Amino acid sequence: MNDRIESIRHADGVVELHLNRADKMNALDAAMFDALVDAGTRLRDDAGVRAVVLAGRGKAFCAGLDMQSFERMREGGAGITGEDPGASDLVARTHGICNAAQYVAIVWRELPVPVIAAVHGVAFGGGLQVALGADVRLVAADTKMSVMEIKWGLVPDMGGMVLMRELARNDVVRELTYTGRIFSGTEAAALGFATRVAAEPLAEALAMAREIAQKSPDAIRAGKRLLNAAMGHSAADLLLAESVEQKALIGSANQAEAVRANIERRAPRFTPLRA
Repeated sequence: MNDRIESIRHADGVVELHLNRADKMNALDAAMFDALVDAGTRLRDDAGVRAVVLAGRGKAFCAGLDMQSFERMREGGAGITGEDPGASDLVARTHGICNAAQYVAIVWRELPVPVIAAVHGVAFGGGLQVALGADVRLVAADTKMSVMEIKWGLVPDMGGMVLMRELARNDVVRELTYTGRIFSGTEAAALGFATRVAAEPLAEALAMAREIAQKSPDAIRAGKRLLNAAMGHSAADLLLAESVEQKALIGSANQAEAVRANIERRAPRFTPLRA
């Protein structure tokens, strides 16, 4: 992780990640791409994490790709998403099913725990796609959002097509992709791009994360696996996956503790997961 991301880890397993380039409205440069992927990869393999909050320092969540990156793109695209020369080959699958740019957003879906984006100011282009990678988006009413790639003669290419299709109607996604128009946080909630409007997105995201952190970590992770699988599996495969996850949970130490804690009307004392 570099200075583009500020990480705050709380004792309850909640991790705050703040895009930390406030003077540039947290715009995405090569260092920010690298920092986001590195942060997501580290947290993905951290058994002690219970929930993640993704936010931006300063006046904005993320203004999208920075102007220097557009200049480098005009000159041939080398190194837009990092110093690795292979990052300029968008067709190469460097991160599983993704290229390097796509993984900046998709990595949050690969985290085994819920990720909550606290969005304020602006979320344009790539910044919007990073937010869409989260499980939940709490958005200030006056936030300005846009599928802005068309302004630069581009299409969403950071996982946006995969992420948008599960949130909004096809015609809505098409309209926003074709026009690049700016819409508010309030409209985002109505369209499906925001989970809900929040008066204080960061405070409410942290409260939600802490509530999640009090639940059985086994069940939370199983739930995320099932929800991820729901988007690409047949009904038969998903029903079987439900049964497999539930069979593993029933009678496990943390499931039994959840039952005892509810019966005894006390806070649960869950066994930490092993790395």
